[in-house]
Formats: sequence, C-alpha cells, structure tokens
Amino acid sequence: MSVLATSARRMSDKTPIGVDLAEETAIAISYDGTTQAVLMGSPADLEDFAYGFSLTEGIATPQEIEAVTPERVEQGIDLRIWLARDAGQRFIGRRRRTVGPVGCGLCGVETLAAAMRELEPVVGECVISSADLDAALAQMDAGQRLRDATGASHAAGFLVPGRGLIALREDVGRHNALDKLAGALLRGGHVGLIGQGAVVLTSRISVDLVQKTAVLGAPALIALAAPTSAAVAAAEEAGIGLAGRARSAARAEIYARPERFA
Repeated sequence: MSVLATSARRMSDKTPIGVDLAEETAIAISYDGTTQAVLMGSPADLEDFAYGFSLTEGIATPQEIEAVTPERVEQGIDLRIWLARDAGQRFIGRRRRTVGPVGCGLCGVETLAAAMRELEPVVGECVISSADLDAALAQMDAGQRLRDATGASHAAGFLVPGRGLIALREDVGRHNALDKLAGALLRGGHVGLIGQGAVVLTSRISVDLVQKTAVLGAPALIALAAPTSAAVAAAEEAGIGLAGRARSAARAEIYARPERFA
C-alpha cells in the first residue's frame, strides 16, 4: 500500500484535518533498456505489474522474463524488465514508444486493427454461483486497504468457485490493478486455477480489460460497474462470461455468455 499523509480543510468550517492520499507516480516500463510505456500508477507490487503487463500486452510470457529490477529515479520509477533472447528479438520487431495517462489500456497500439485485436476463445470451464459471487464481493470489500485509507483506488481480485478470492491487488489505475492481479496469479503458483475462475473488478469494464482477461485465460469477468458496448462484443467473441453492476449477486446483470453463471 502506497499512502502519503497531508492536510486538508473541510469546506463547511475550514477546519484543518489530516488526510491520507494515494501515492501516484510515473512508472516507465522498459524491456532490455528500451522504454515501451510510461504510465501513472501506484508504486507497489511492481514485480507483479511487470509480469502481468508483459503477458496481457502480448510482449512476453513469464518463462521469457529473466529479471525484473524496479529502480527509483528522480521523476518516478524505472521498471526494468529483461527478456530471454527470443522474446527480446520479438520485442525489437514491434518496438513502440508511448506515453499514457493513468493506467492507459492500449499502450503502444498504433492501428485500429491492433486496438480491436481478434481474441482467441477462452477454453476454461467455470460456473459462478450467487453464493460464490456474494462471498467474493465481501472479501474484496474487506481487503481494499488502499481504498479504505484514501478512497482513491481500484481493485482487481480473482474468484475461484468454492475457494473464494485467491488474490487481490489495488492501484490508482484500473488497468494497472488488473495487470498486477495477473502477475500475482502467475508468480503465486495459481496458473492452473486461472481457467477455473473469474476476474472481479471494482471499475467499469472497457474493451481493453476484456482483452487482458482473455489473454490471461480467465473464463469470466465481473465488475461493480457497467461494461461498454465494445466490451460486451469482445466478451461474447472470446467466450467470456461478463457481468456488471454486481454490487451483489441479486443485482448483477449478465451481458455475455450466461452459461458461465449459475
């Protein structure tokens, strides 16, 4: 958790109060010394971020990452990722440089075709019950320390039916939170469970979050807010069960692949 203490004043009576703010910093993601993206995000769980971003952006698999070295620099953090030879050569072939806002979701994309990339169907099997979803939502609510301290973060969790949440990550950027979750699953020995569960997000669902979920291989995606039309179409194409407005199982709305939900 990255929190900075400061002071503020209440509008009603100008009373000075102490508050905690979520730390937000520039994070440069580089591969073999070449910058791929500069994002604004929370300076925590950076190794998870490196692995998750590399996978969901199609740059490298976990086996192709040889080292990750986050380094504090004057302007922020240089997240240096070192690739195996084949992955490094592949990266050079598609090298792009981009600067994005908070957790940009389509980092380095240069064409419309790349932005709306064709997704491989997710083959994992899972059915999310109402009891599973309500239990996971309660776990997520209780586990968001950065949100509780600052009120300025997103969260991404992973639900496995019968087991509840097996991982949870927070960040000021919603895309970053999902990438950190992906990295936590990859690094935490949970790869075999990804095809059996659902990503749960506190944010709205945009098409790039569906794309990242598809690359990760999760067969379901659930969020507290609503999806966009492009997100629904992408989920249907990829075979991903998509539910939104899920403040509770009773209120959740299913937009794609209802067979993923009991």
